Amino acid sequence: MLCHASAHAQAIDLSHGGQIAVTALGGFDWDQNLKKVVAYDQAKAVRNNATVTADKLIAYYRKKLPAGTTATPQPEQTNPAPAVQPDHPTPDPAPSAPATAPGGTASAPSTTAETKGTDDQDSGANEIYRLEAIGHVHIFTDTDQAWGDKAVYDMDKAVLVMTGKNLRLTTPQDVLTARDSMEYYSQQHISIGRGDATVTTDDHRQIRADVLVGYSTPDAPAKPATTSQNKTDNSDTPLASRSNKLEKVNAFGHVWVRTQTEIVTGERGVYVPDTGIARIVGNVHITRGPNQIQGAAAIINMHTGIATMTERPGSRVSGLVVPNNGDTSDRK
Repeated sequence: MLCHASAHAQAIDLSHGGQIAVTALGGFDWDQNLKKVVAYDQAKAVRNNATVTADKLIAYYRKKLPAGTTATPQPEQTNPAPAVQPDHPTPDPAPSAPATAPGGTASAPSTTAETKGTDDQDSGANEIYRLEAIGHVHIFTDTDQAWGDKAVYDMDKAVLVMTGKNLRLTTPQDVLTARDSMEYYSQQHISIGRGDATVTTDDHRQIRADVLVGYSTPDAPAKPATTSQNKTDNSDTPLASRSNKLEKVNAFGHVWVRTQTEIVTGERGVYVPDTGIARIVGNVHITRGPNQIQGAAAIINMHTGIATMTERPGSRVSGLVVPNNGDTSDRK
């Protein structure tokens, strides 16, 4: 939202495992000079439990590196991530070009990179280090799914970047949507939505901002799968029913939070789903019907729906309270 059988979650991660099997209904183009294979029409790539489907898949491969060595990193685009609170720094933005894919050579039909040719690198000694998906992209495991128009997966850093319309990343606990791009750092268990990003939890709590950075805890048992053979106890939860759990969300720019009775806006915020507490700072407005309160900071209890201004000593809270509107709740 990342591998032994009872310990690791089923979040989207193509960087580990054996061979990557690539299939396509429309066939393949193999460019030995550029060392890439293009699969057309209902293309699919599968590695372990992770699957990528798209109108077109482009797999870039290289000679498999000896064990214990890493490739020279490729140049990266500069796309600064937001300044996150000090205890959880935001990872570097996903690179435009990848760098190693640990483990596994590309496996595909006989017309792909597995085919032996005059170049000795066009054999089973190759590995895919970058995978691009274009058109109707769907990436999924047993528990987590992502949708977009285009996706780039860097095998070396285990980073997924998705762009296009209707961007969405779902887990059994929450849904992340975004307008501009979505980044997923599987090894760090971090997801980033950029552009009118929204996180909606399974109990319908919601926070929205220009940029949302979600931090997940690994190895959390997810909701049990429906198949009869799956166990439901936490000590031996099967892979098909495990996923990451959203631990915290940092929000930056035009933060918007809705409770049962109020709408709270501000400049920055942090939300902890387990406690249901959100803290919003910077030009905070609390709106309840026609009533409005302005201040520098607020704490919102999403369980009770109560938002409370928390000013520094000496600061002032201002607002507009419309009399006789039926709102008798207290406010600090």
